[in-house]
Amino acid sequence: MYGSVVLLGVITTIFFLFNVLPGDPASVMLGQRANKESVEAIHRDLGTDKPLFEQYVNYLNDLSPISFHSTKGTVDLWYLNPQKYQWTPLFKLGNNHTAVLKYPYLRRSYISKRNVSDIIKNTLPETAVLAFSAIIIASLLGILLGIITAVKKNSWLDRSVFFLATVFGMSAPSFLVGLLVAWFFGYVLASHTGLSPSGSLYDLDVWDGEVLQIKNLILPAITLGVRPLSIVIQLTRSSLLEVLSQDYIRTAKAKGLSFKRIILKHALKNALNPVVTAISGWFASLMAGAVFVEKIFSWKGIGNEVVEALNNNDLPVVMGATLVFASIFVIINIVVDIIYGILDPRVRVK
Repeated sequence: MYGSVVLLGVITTIFFLFNVLPGDPASVMLGQRANKESVEAIHRDLGTDKPLFEQYVNYLNDLSPISFHSTKGTVDLWYLNPQKYQWTPLFKLGNNHTAVLKYPYLRRSYISKRNVSDIIKNTLPETAVLAFSAIIIASLLGILLGIITAVKKNSWLDRSVFFLATVFGMSAPSFLVGLLVAWFFGYVLASHTGLSPSGSLYDLDVWDGEVLQIKNLILPAITLGVRPLSIVIQLTRSSLLEVLSQDYIRTAKAKGLSFKRIILKHALKNALNPVVTAISGWFASLMAGAVFVEKIFSWKGIGNEVVEALNNNDLPVVMGATLVFASIFVIINIVVDIIYGILDPRVRVK
């Protein structure tokens, strides 16, 4: 319920925000070929010749899985042109309207004329692979370093890791970290690392077509994972130190259990709750925050597509991608809430 309200708020904000921005979609689509008749025809096709509130209602109608279409009167492009999206009739509402079932329609790109949903479908998987790889790197390395710094509290290693995590993880912006990583590992040390400062998950080969290139994933995944890595290190360290001060840990020590077993079998399990919470939230953030990283490394994901759309004033692509990011946030939060309810009945909503 709350997720639906949040999505409606995001949709409303996006629609009115982008519709008050300067720029005419007809001019973007026609360029120098624009004339009065062509501009008016495009406005009729896009529905931008109607009042703003009516455009908003039509936008909600496009996004809703259940839409209502007119079957009488003036030409209704949404009803009479099934090429815009596939739909299945459900039931009639009187003599003039029909309810249909369909996938959410995110409109068409002004530049390429492709459906925005097709653009997102082709680019979102590469962003998901990049975000998932980054969060895996951040989780494994962050938990390991968090354990080490907690065990070596106030040592030179603890202070060094904290300094690096603060400077590169929290303070440095992602585009600066990306440029440094691409330059140092993909250019200066390229002969040793074998890595390139740019490249996507699939490279085009003349003979073999698209070829999977896992090595191109390494540098952007490390760059994208730097910030959550610093968070995971600090959360693991502070949480583990708090758990190690509990009475049951002292009892375990008194029983003669080895320090390694106390850490791995008793302390770490209870210390990871806030870490799991942070990781689940960061995955959604990485999906939306990969824009600069993808642009720096020429990664062909949705973030790179959004940057190109912004440069070309291709608003449907930007709006569609923003809605997808918002939906990912809502879905992940709902899943996390369900998992919390399963693991801890105290947090279930009565």
